Amino acid sequence: MLDARALAAVRGGLSCVLDDEHRRDAVARTFYARLFAEYPDFRAFFPAGMDQQRHRLMRAIAHVVDHVEDGAFVPFLHQLGRDHRKHGLTGAHFLAASNALTAAVRENADTWTPEIDAAWRRVVSAVCNAMAVGADSEELPPYWSATVVEHHRVLDDLAIVRLETDGDIPFEAGQYLSVQIPQRPRLWRYFSPAIAPNTYRGIEFHVRRVSAGWVSPAVVTETTVGDRWLLGPPLGGLRVDTSPGAEDVLMIASGTGIAPLRAQLMALAMQSSPPRVHLFVGGAHPSDLYDLDTLLALARTNPWLTVVPVVENTEEPWWRPPTGRDLPVGVHRMLVGKVGPVVTRFGSWADRQIQVCGSPSMVRSTLYALRKAGTPMTNVQHDPLGY
Repeated sequence: MLDARALAAVRGGLSCVLDDEHRRDAVARTFYARLFAEYPDFRAFFPAGMDQQRHRLMRAIAHVVDHVEDGAFVPFLHQLGRDHRKHGLTGAHFLAASNALTAAVRENADTWTPEIDAAWRRVVSAVCNAMAVGADSEELPPYWSATVVEHHRVLDDLAIVRLETDGDIPFEAGQYLSVQIPQRPRLWRYFSPAIAPNTYRGIEFHVRRVSAGWVSPAVVTETTVGDRWLLGPPLGGLRVDTSPGAEDVLMIASGTGIAPLRAQLMALAMQSSPPRVHLFVGGAHPSDLYDLDTLLALARTNPWLTVVPVVENTEEPWWRPPTGRDLPVGVHRMLVGKVGPVVTRFGSWADRQIQVCGSPSMVRSTLYALRKAGTPMTNVQHDPLGY
């Protein structure tokens, strides 16, 4: 879509924006202000609180700028367009947004030349058209309904929620879904299923309470059996290549980032000859490895899987009561440190398929550690929006 010079112009023009948190927020605010001023009826499609919406917008833009030359962003944008159908948006809405997005970036960039403007307009046009195609070509419902059948608060700030969906959702292990709960109408958040698709229409989410968040605290503290949730279409593309001759796998997770990896492990366990997998699962404290027993049980019955627990601190914090339990069976000790640097103590893992899942800060620090160790970034998968 862009030659090398135009691509350099786009990245150069946007670098000052994407590298500065305040400017990213300014771009997002300017975009939505211009969009709603030009199309006042668009405002009704969005929630009252726009913080998460602005954050996701800028993460999506950063992902497109990083991948615009390899074409990988097109399926991502098709998915994103389909996902926005849950708000009632159609392809026409995306096409109407192009001028507002161009103006928002231009107003907040240090340098904006005619060359940058022309190249950026080409990118924006491609983005809006791809999302419009995704929104208008989808034949599946914009969302599905599901009923909460179990709610387990495994930590003070973390809950496991199991639901039964009304219909079959065509998701794959490793993907994530947007979720709306009855306590927070019109506020959608991304969560990743922790189990593979099954004939029982069961789905499981691991949700950690986010400080000052709107949705996750309600999921952890207010969700009850019988609640009716809405689930948007599947997003993301984390997957293990299991074709003959494919490389073995390294998985790195922290916190609830284990969910999409565990779902894939469960799917691999149903195959006749899955690849060898090393899973490093990290947490700030031992209790943060809340799903370790399940992972170790999976490893005990599947010799191709090795699970390595990692903690930043070996003692529990004062605000959590002692667990009163020994290390799980099969664990003699936990490695200590941040999970990314711990993984690279064992080399670059350059001969592996690699997946990284966790908070945005964990993903960034782990990618930095891998890059520093010489890991080819072409081997690494991580979701641009997360869940």
